[in-house]
Amino acid sequence: MKVVFSPEHARHEPQLFLVRGQPKPSAEQPERAERLLAAVQARGDEILAPAGLGPGPLAAVHTPDYLRFLEEAWDAWQALGDSGGEIIPNVHPAHHQASYPRAIVGRAGWHMADTACPIGPGTFAAACAAADAAATGAELLLDGETQAYALCRPPGHHAYADMAGGFCFLNNAAIAAQRLRRAHERVAILDVDVHHGNGTQGIFYQRPDVLTVSLHADPQDFYPFFWGHGHERGAGPGLGYNLNLPLPIGTADDGWLAALERHALPAIRAFAPGALVVALGLDAFEGDPLRGLAITTPGFARIAAAIARLGLPTLLVQEGGYLAPELGGNLASFLGGFEEAR
Repeated sequence: MKVVFSPEHARHEPQLFLVRGQPKPSAEQPERAERLLAAVQARGDEILAPAGLGPGPLAAVHTPDYLRFLEEAWDAWQALGDSGGEIIPNVHPAHHQASYPRAIVGRAGWHMADTACPIGPGTFAAACAAADAAATGAELLLDGETQAYALCRPPGHHAYADMAGGFCFLNNAAIAAQRLRRAHERVAILDVDVHHGNGTQGIFYQRPDVLTVSLHADPQDFYPFFWGHGHERGAGPGLGYNLNLPLPIGTADDGWLAALERHALPAIRAFAPGALVVALGLDAFEGDPLRGLAITTPGFARIAAAIARLGLPTLLVQEGGYLAPELGGNLASFLGGFEEAR
């Protein structure tokens, strides 16, 4: 399988992760990508650098104000003179009858949903490299590949068109899907991360050309809490083109696969997309530090095989999956299961 990867990811090294009011080291560390890279190297996969497609793929998904904020934020934060080592907002307007501010502290609150996405000096460069990897993966499919893997870090599925959140800054899966729309009338996104892909849902919520499907730990009890519920089905022209399948905390292989086979895969087949983007979170693993579900290492192969049997050109875009000893093995299990079913 062709793998797209950029070492630029290491320029983003977040420090703070606020957990129940306590500062903790961030779980979204550069070592994640290095372990995943080692896994594909051990498999003998062909590793490619991103093509450098420029700002166009980002601008097709994200708003000008947001992209300008990400580009300018670090320098503006440093210019304050008494700022901390990362951009972490202390005010969030929730956009209720709100006006867009000029000050960087206000802009940070506007564009950052939570404290789990601190911005450092290399964050924007790393996020752009991840987005380039996803867009390049989409180009591989457009050029005739039937499958590819974009090893993206930082992840992306919590990023809205104008807002970061949950370790995510640019929505890699959405950028890839939008790129695929250049050749396909319809594209589907299947999100298998333990967390709901709320940013992806938000980007396509009123569109009928991109079907968004997500299986995830029930947000009644799990991040992102406010999005990902079963009644969220899209709006306007997009009504019926969003499917959420929240699962009870602790759901294991058989329960997860039952939801995939009974609901997710039939919805994708009925939509008849020309291509599929899989938001590949490995944090549904039973031993993941952020675990909410209980997928086993062999379970990832079973999940991948079921998805592969759709027979669609498929781009796998890396989302979550944190520093458990089995991280690389879980990726290898998924990729192997996918290829074997093909």
